[in-house]
Amino acid sequence: MIATISRKGYFSAAHRLYNNRWDYQKNVDTFGKCAYLNYHGHNYEYIVSITGEINTETGFVFNLQKLKHILSDEIEKFFDHKNINLDIKEFSSINPTIENVVIFMWNQINKRISSNLNLKITLYETKNNFVEYEGK
Repeated sequence: MIATISRKGYFSAAHRLYNNRWDYQKNVDTFGKCAYLNYHGHNYEYIVSITGEINTETGFVFNLQKLKHILSDEIEKFFDHKNINLDIKEFSSINPTIENVVIFMWNQINKRISSNLNLKITLYETKNNFVEYEGK
């Protein structure tokens, strides 16, 4: 039998959307106020979902306590109260859009779970703006 388990998490972080190959005006024209010089912040919310076979011995698809610790290590401690552009070296040359952030999150979590499980992450930048990523 196949089931999906999910866990929510939160972090607050600042970022600036900016393409260094463009001048300031083109960045503002493309990214709007998200390109302003002094950065801006969000209270991000995410949902991590893992789909797979239910283990007949444990009754789990994946241990939720273990998932809680993975999310704390790989997401919350990593992103919370950081400036994504300045504090996270992986984003020094990658524009920290929600698309790029969710792909990074997916890669961090996926390496910590079994390859026979399917991982999906939904990342909310605001209550109205969100992205979903399943590794494809």
